[in-house]
Amino acid sequence: MNLRSATTLLLTLVLVAIGLAASNEDGKPITVKGYVLDSACAFTKGLKKPISAECATACAKAGSPLVILTDNGTVYWPIADTTPASGQNERLLPFAGQKVVANGKVFQRGGSSALVIEKIEPVSEHK
Repeated sequence: MNLRSATTLLLTLVLVAIGLAASNEDGKPITVKGYVLDSACAFTKGLKKPISAECATACAKAGSPLVILTDNGTVYWPIADTTPASGQNERLLPFAGQKVVANGKVFQRGGSSALVIEKIEPVSEHK
């Protein structure tokens, strides 16, 4: 392999690596619909929806992170995209126990889905 071919190959690999890193950092735009409930119940109780708003609120106030559980069973962990990061329970507490639609960016790693929420609102019962 000559110097020019080696340089071209190296440059190509660097550009691919930069592209992969950038795509992982940006997140993918997504809209999710699901229930806001505490993470422990989402996993240990096998719930499809929260027991009640009061239960979800009590668990969140006790420190359990709130998550969004979709109808297909996907759990989205709300996260901040700031450094230092902050918990998202305060933002989700008004929706505890409710079905919501959230828009934002999803980040996936190791089978987990995290969501940086840009907009969240309750789902109308009449839809």
